[in-house]
Amino acid sequence: MSSVVRYVDHSALKVNQTGIVATVLVAFVGSAVWRPILVLIPLLAIVLLLGTFAPGLALFKQVYLQVLKPRGIVKPQPVEDRPEPHNFAQGLGGVFLAVASVFLIPLPVVGLALALLVAVLAFVNLAFGYCLGCQIFFQLEKRGLVRATRSSETSGTF
Repeated sequence: MSSVVRYVDHSALKVNQTGIVATVLVAFVGSAVWRPILVLIPLLAIVLLLGTFAPGLALFKQVYLQVLKPRGIVKPQPVEDRPEPHNFAQGLGGVFLAVASVFLIPLPVVGLALALLVAVLAFVNLAFGYCLGCQIFFQLEKRGLVRATRSSETSGTF
């Protein structure tokens, strides 16, 4: 483990979680009136997966960095933390939303249930600070199944 102290801006995490919850809820509620709005689920999956593998393309992070933070709408909250578990959790959410997207046409109840699960877990993290995806990362890391990268890409803030 590196002795370098790293920080994660937890405000960026909260904006990301808020974006996930809001997008899934809009898709869920809106689909009762206009079914094509369910396209938000696969789009959100793409957004999360792109942000996982190319952090510069993380949509909600960019909204935070380019709009909310500079205008003082959301204040930075740097916390000594590791970005890898949060990035893993985002990727896991993206995978679940991708699977949900596959089910939206043949079994919309299953697709919406998976999408709502992602939204509920994002809300739990937002409201209570408990990240199930992070816990999964720590357990996999403990068993040697995943390793934290040491690249400059992941050593900054989320």
